[in-house]
Amino acid sequence: MSNLKIALCSTHNVKELAAAYAKNGFVRIKNLFPDDVAESIHQNLANQTPWHVVHANPDGSHLYYRPEDWAGLANEERKTILRSIMVQASEGFSYFYACYPMIQNYLNQRDPNWPLHKMTEYLNSPEFYNFVKTITNESSVKKVDGQATLYASGHFLNTHDDTGSDAERRVAYVMGFTKDWSPNWGGQLLMLDENNDTQLGFSPTFNSLTLFKVPRKHIVTQVSSFAKGGRYSITGWLRDD
Repeated sequence: MSNLKIALCSTHNVKELAAAYAKNGFVRIKNLFPDDVAESIHQNLANQTPWHVVHANPDGSHLYYRPEDWAGLANEERKTILRSIMVQASEGFSYFYACYPMIQNYLNQRDPNWPLHKMTEYLNSPEFYNFVKTITNESSVKKVDGQATLYASGHFLNTHDDTGSDAERRVAYVMGFTKDWSPNWGGQLLMLDENNDTQLGFSPTFNSLTLFKVPRKHIVTQVSSFAKGGRYSITGWLRDD
C-alpha cells in the first residue's frame, strides 16, 4: 500500500451541489481533491496501473484480459477479436477499453503494491460515502463500487443506461483525471434523450466528479486515432445491493 492520503477539498458547498442534483438529475463537481492529491492519482493511473483489456461478448457479458494475456495473443488472433468487436458495435451494444478492476483485485489481494488500492478503500470511507449520498439523497445506497478506466485511441462505450442486472444501481459517477484533453479527440460522455438526441455532454477533464441518476441513456464516444493522450477516470455506481 502507498502513503497516498486522499481527502476532499474543504471548499465544496454540499447544499448547493445537492440542489443542483435534485433539479437536474446530475451534477459535475470541479476541484474534487486538493491539486497535489489529484496529480498523484493521475500519475498513478498513467504510469503505475497494469491495465486490463475489456470488451463485450455478443451476449453483453464482460470479457477481461489481464495485461500479459492480451499481450500474449498472436497478432492475427487480436485482429480477429477487434474486428468482431467493431462489427458488434456497428449493430448494437458493445464496448472496448482498458480498465483496472479495483474492487475485485483489492478483495483478491492482487497487485499489493498498486498505489491506488488506497482509493479503493476511500470510495467507501465515511467522508466520500456521506458526501455522495448527501448530494444525491439516495437513502437506500449501501456501497460504492469502482473501476479505473483508460480510453485510448479506438476505445468506446456504446449506448446504455446503467440499469444493472438487478436494478441495483442508483447513481453513476465518473471521477475525471484526464489532463490537457482536446474535444477533437472524442471520449465525451453524452447524455441522450428518448430519441437518441444529445441532451448534454461532458468532455474529459481533470480533478472532477460527475454524478448522474440512473437509469439514464448515455454513451462514451470513441477516442480518435489522433488523440495524443489517454482519458483516465475512476468510475462506478452507488448501489443498494
